[in-house]
Amino acid sequence: MDKLVLMVFAILVVGSVTAQTVINAPSGRVAIVADGNSPDPDDLGGTAVSIALLKATGLENRLVHYSHSCDLVRVDRISEAAEYERHAMMQTACDGTARRWGGFDHLTFFDAKWQLDETIKDLSNAINASSEKDPLWIIEAGEPDIIGFALEASLKEKLQFVKVITHHPANDDAGDFYKWQDILDFGIEEVRISDQNINLKVDQSQWNWAMNHPDHRIQFVWLMGKMAEIDNVVKFQKGKWDCSDAGMVLYWITGANVNKGLQQGSVAVVKTLLEGGISKKN
Repeated sequence: MDKLVLMVFAILVVGSVTAQTVINAPSGRVAIVADGNSPDPDDLGGTAVSIALLKATGLENRLVHYSHSCDLVRVDRISEAAEYERHAMMQTACDGTARRWGGFDHLTFFDAKWQLDETIKDLSNAINASSEKDPLWIIEAGEPDIIGFALEASLKEKLQFVKVITHHPANDDAGDFYKWQDILDFGIEEVRISDQNINLKVDQSQWNWAMNHPDHRIQFVWLMGKMAEIDNVVKFQKGKWDCSDAGMVLYWITGANVNKGLQQGSVAVVKTLLEGGISKKN
């Protein structure tokens, strides 16, 4: 009887998650600027989940810019050799996820530090293509410097159509060239949500479903997060599977501040959307 009760409860929970997760992205395009070359390796899992979520929900063509390794000045907490390794891992997280899930042939995944000029130009072009009916939503998944440089290089009349989503002050004021107030001074719209670490930085056992998944695309997503967990630069990721920055993508996918998007992402929602995406493809 106890097992039956647990099964019914599990079905109700899954059904509730599915019912509450409505794909209702606002108008416009999305750009993502991540770090990953900084001491915290969480962007490995966050990047893989973000790219997979966009494809799984049929929004991959709305992604017009993705750059990683946006921490432009190395700090002593990460060695030169370890940072070099991170650049390669972040590129793998981008290109590997995009190739396996498909749909991103229109995009170049830029290494912001190593391809600085190209990165700024690409994001600036996306800003300049913006309008009232087709705004650009920039997800700040790292330091704000690349965003600041791109805003500076863009047409000033276009900045009113730019919205920057943020979830953590650790990113906002971590820049070496721009602080958060500098970004706001450009006249963009600030879209701030709650800390996504609450439900998306979890014990790695909560991702065993992905580790043991029969589909290689989901296994690859798990592998990227596992790479961050075994990283030996910081201690606070040990035992954790962290895709916290992907919570901002979930928020945008489900409506953002226009259509009452999901304020707090969770592993259950990520699982529902990713598995729904692969079932559509098969």
